[in-house]
Amino acid sequence: MIDITGVLEPYAKTPTGEKISLHKQLVERLQRAILSGRLPSGVVLSSSRTLASELGISRNTVVLAYEHLAAEGYVIADQQGTRVAKLNLQSEVLNSDIETKEKPFTLANRWETFSDVSSQSLPTAALLAPGLPSLTDFPLALWRRSLERAVKQLYRHSLASKDPLGEQSLRKAIAVHLQISRGVQCDAEQVVITEGAQQALELCVKLMTNPDDTIWIEDPCYNGAKSVLDIETFKIIPIPVDKEGISVPHDLWLTNVPKLVFTSPAHQYPTGSVLSVSRRLELLDQARKAGSWIIEDDYDGDFRHLGSPIASMQGLINNSPVIYIGSFSKTMYPTLRIGFMVLPKQIMNQAAPVLSKLLRSSNQIQQTALADFMTSGEFGRHLGRMRRIYRERQKVLKTALVQHFKQNWILGGSAGMHLTLKLPVSIDDKYIARKAQELGINVHALSTFYSKAQSNHSGLVIGYGNTHKDKIPEAVDILSKLIKFKEYKF
Repeated sequence: MIDITGVLEPYAKTPTGEKISLHKQLVERLQRAILSGRLPSGVVLSSSRTLASELGISRNTVVLAYEHLAAEGYVIADQQGTRVAKLNLQSEVLNSDIETKEKPFTLANRWETFSDVSSQSLPTAALLAPGLPSLTDFPLALWRRSLERAVKQLYRHSLASKDPLGEQSLRKAIAVHLQISRGVQCDAEQVVITEGAQQALELCVKLMTNPDDTIWIEDPCYNGAKSVLDIETFKIIPIPVDKEGISVPHDLWLTNVPKLVFTSPAHQYPTGSVLSVSRRLELLDQARKAGSWIIEDDYDGDFRHLGSPIASMQGLINNSPVIYIGSFSKTMYPTLRIGFMVLPKQIMNQAAPVLSKLLRSSNQIQQTALADFMTSGEFGRHLGRMRRIYRERQKVLKTALVQHFKQNWILGGSAGMHLTLKLPVSIDDKYIARKAQELGINVHALSTFYSKAQSNHSGLVIGYGNTHKDKIPEAVDILSKLIKFKEYKF
C-alpha cells in the first residue's frame, strides 16, 4: 500500500493538552488520504497485521481503525479484504489543496434593518451600553443564599419534568409582585414562566396569529421585538411614537384592523416616552371593539425615577384585552434568562394544553431561587437600591449631555437605564456609533430602530445602567468630539 500515514506519534496532544490516541491518529490520516484522492476508490488497504507491523503499533489499533472507517462508509470490508468505498463526491472537490471560491452569503431581507447588530456583542465593560444593569451593584451574596436554599429543595423525584408553565412558587411570587407594584390584575394560574421576554413574545405570536394577520408595532421599536414580529407572513404596520407614546391614527382601526398591537407603555424603547392615560384608554376601547389583543411589554417599568412606578395598562379596566410580558434581565441580570407573560383567563383556558407542549420549564433551580429572592423581600430592596443608583447616574449623564448638546435633543428621563440624544438628520448616527464602539463606548444608533418609512432620524441611544457615574462625563466628552470631528454644525 502507498505510504500515506507517516509515523504515528505516541505522545501527540491537542492544542489544549489532551492526548491523541494512536487509533484516532490513524483514522484521521486514512480519512484525509481517502478524501484527497491519494487512496482512490477500489484500492485494497494493507491487512491489519501488515499495517500494524509497518507502523509499529498493535494489530488491535489497526482493526479498530478499519472498523471505524467502515462504520462511516469510507471503506468496505468483505472476504476480499478492506477496500476504499466509492464516494458520491469526486475527490478533486474534497482536495484541500484546491482553492475554492466561496459563494457570497446574504441574510434574509428581514435582517436588513439590523445593521447595528455588532453593537450588541461588545463586552459588558463597554461604557454607556443601553439595556445593561449595574452588575457591580448586584447583591451576589444574597442571591447565592437563595440559590443554596433552592438546591436544598432539590430531590430525586424533582429531577423529572416539572410543570411546563413554570415553578408554582415563582408564578405566585410574580403575581403578587405585579399586583402590588404594577397594578396587574392576575393570579398565579395566569402567569407563564418563559426564557426571557422575547420568548414570551414568540409564544404570543404562535398562539394568536395566522399567516397574513396584521400586527401593529411601535416606530421606533425595540429590535428584539422587531426580529420576532417583522416577518414576511404578517402585515406589519409601524405606528409612530411621540412624547405621549404610540399614536394610532383613528381611521387605521377601520382600514387595517390588527390581530396584535405591540407597545411598551411604561417606558418606550428607545424614545423613553410614557403612554398617556387617555391614549391607553382609547387603545383598550378600540382593541376590545375590534377583537384585537394588546401585548404590553413592561420595559424598564420597575425603574421609575419620578414618583412610584406607573401602573400597567392591563390593570386599567376589568378583563382587558392585554397580554402582559416582562423579564428579569434588567432587574436582576441578563444571563438569568427568566421572563414571564400574564395571559387573560379566556386565553389561558384554551392555551394551557398547547403551552404544555411548547414549554419544558427549564432553569428549575434558578426559578426556585428567584421565588425565594422575591418572597424574602430581597428583590424589593434590590429594586429600591437600584432606583437610587440609576437616578443619580441619569442626572450625571443629563448634566454632561447638556454641556455639549441642546437640552431639547435629550429624550426620556422618567424611567429606565438610558437616555436618547436626537441629532440633526445630516449626522450619520451609524458612523458615530461605530466609531464610539471602537473606543469602548457602546452607544446605539437611533436610526436603526426605525422602519424604512421613518428612516429620516438620527441620534444615539445612551445607557447609564452599567457605567459608574465618575466615568460618564469623560465618555460623553468623547462622543461630542466624535461628532464635532465630522464638522457637523449644531
